[in-house]
Amino acid sequence: MRKIVESLKRLYEQGRLNKEQLVDRVAKGTITIDEYNDIVGDQ
Repeated sequence: MRKIVESLKRLYEQGRLNKEQLVDRVAKGTITIDEYNDIVGDQ
């Protein structure tokens, strides 16, 4: 797992990021949809 994904996952789990903010990062190309799913736990 890339460092950025690890960091975002940690922030998400702490409640400092929400799904909408993560979707914005997918749209910008910072993370992939697969990485998004790994962070939020969706399949």
